[in-house]
Amino acid sequence: MKSTGNRLLWVLLAVLVLSSWGASLVQTSFGDIRVHSIKMPAHNGQWVVADLYRPLAATRDAPVPLVFVVPGFQRGKEALSNVAIELARRNMVAILIDPYAQGGSSASLSRIAATTEGYGMFALVDYVASTPNLNYVDRTRIGATGHSAGGNAAIRGANYFGREAQRTGEPSKLHSVFVSGYVLTLRDDVLEDVRSNIGVSYAYYDEGAYRNELKNGDMRIAPEALRVVNLGRDPSLPPVEEVELGRYYGDLEDRSFRVVHNERILHPFQPYMVEAMANQVEYFEHVFGVDSGLSSTDQVWYWKELLSLVSLVSAVTLLIPLGRALLRLPLFASLVHPVPPPLPRPAGRGRVLFWSFFTIGALIACFSYIPMAELSQVLFVKASNREITWFFPQRMNNAVMMWAVLNGLVGYLMFWISWRFHGRRHGVTPDMWGARVSRNELLRTFLLALTLFAIYYLLLFALYWLFHADYRFLFMGVRPFRPVELMLLFVYAPFFFLFFLSNSLRVNGAMRTAGQPEWLSMLLGGIANSLGLLLIVVVQYVTFWWTGTVYWTDGWLYVNLLFAVVPMMFVLPYFNRFFFRMTGRIYLGPMVTCLVFIMILLTNTVVYLPL
Repeated sequence: MKSTGNRLLWVLLAVLVLSSWGASLVQTSFGDIRVHSIKMPAHNGQWVVADLYRPLAATRDAPVPLVFVVPGFQRGKEALSNVAIELARRNMVAILIDPYAQGGSSASLSRIAATTEGYGMFALVDYVASTPNLNYVDRTRIGATGHSAGGNAAIRGANYFGREAQRTGEPSKLHSVFVSGYVLTLRDDVLEDVRSNIGVSYAYYDEGAYRNELKNGDMRIAPEALRVVNLGRDPSLPPVEEVELGRYYGDLEDRSFRVVHNERILHPFQPYMVEAMANQVEYFEHVFGVDSGLSSTDQVWYWKELLSLVSLVSAVTLLIPLGRALLRLPLFASLVHPVPPPLPRPAGRGRVLFWSFFTIGALIACFSYIPMAELSQVLFVKASNREITWFFPQRMNNAVMMWAVLNGLVGYLMFWISWRFHGRRHGVTPDMWGARVSRNELLRTFLLALTLFAIYYLLLFALYWLFHADYRFLFMGVRPFRPVELMLLFVYAPFFFLFFLSNSLRVNGAMRTAGQPEWLSMLLGGIANSLGLLLIVVVQYVTFWWTGTVYWTDGWLYVNLLFAVVPMMFVLPYFNRFFFRMTGRIYLGPMVTCLVFIMILLTNTVVYLPL
């Protein structure tokens, strides 16, 4: 058994290293692209962190176009690495930024940083356009693209530099922009000052389309799309009354070139659609006159996503054999206890009580999420208003934390009621829960959890330093953290721990019954833990499919957050059970998973920390 555990540890470690290396090879096009991080100071003491993708073919003697890539709300730079990869493969430099208040970039003194500063992109455009340092960039061909709020940053950049161009009499520093997943600012007051070519790509099934002027995602007759294609149109030509999707309008010479796409996909998945990627790279090749020799459908970015997914799964699974190995050390060996006997299998009223609480727990989890998100906006006013603060500065995590605290307390209550009125009368004793622990043992358990957390992230930092690749799949990712986020971990983790410990107690002290296969027990735990949040997603999208408008409109971004949270909730009981079987106690699992999972949440959401 010991040798098997060691073998699994080394196999997972090897898979993790190889998959990270493979992701790096895809990202660098097997050495044809150089990727490295940059950090630039901006005004007001702010700073921008970005990844620079430079094709080796870009030189002082053969300068190439440059495109700034701006992720949207709740997205760090790695979430749109696919765009940077495909542009760089086509001989364009790409600078992929962490938007202000996200990832490694600072917060902004502006509450509307995407609008007023392009999430930090404006400062970088000014730098590139005015310095000879990037002598491999053709400064007359600078573009910007972004998805969602990043798309807003792109069109606002065209407006900002268009107004500057009118003042100076020079061409706009932004030659061309591509706006993906955002049409709310395609208004006359924004577009009238634009002096750049414009491409637009909008998901036909965008969940936020209820905010559009026609309340849907159809761009053929959308006023927003019509204003774009008619902007700068030859006065001798009749205005366009219906957009022909994918058709090129206007002229490149006077920067009146326009195109609109309308892919049939949901908002969060639009950047990861081969068709949408093809539309975007075709646009930039056309406006910049780049002939890469590659078809627009010749794409490799998804191989990086798959390899990063392997890294993601390998890294988190590695915690199990690593925990077993550490428990063999003298410092932690005393934490190992026999696994308590399982609970008697419920029958009759006990079975009814079990399934009743199973259902009630899921319904409470479902119906409490949006109200807790709304309550968080009342309790944490500054973060909700995007103002810098040290007091719980993560707007979206505050909502999840409130939900976790409530549902953790509900879990304790249901556990106690079940035992008080049924379990203790049918052979269930507290010794079966694995909850007895001394203060010294609890401290050692926490030390072991900290050790596992440290090793997990040290491996990530090492692999990121070697390969410039983290663990992620699409918009779900594990990225290196900043020191200040370590401080935030110990602000948020105690509140989340109420939920994580509650889950471990219920999974191991109420759902582990005699005669039940272990796989079925853990599956039920996973379903019970994630069903309520999954129901929210189901209600949201069934309503959207049926009516054309999502059920939760004002809270649709909180629902989109669940695409990353639900998988975490599903696998959480598995880890709590595995660590329970190692130690015979309920504490190591929630300590480890709380530290790791909450740091993942902290590094993948907006944070409005003082500069």
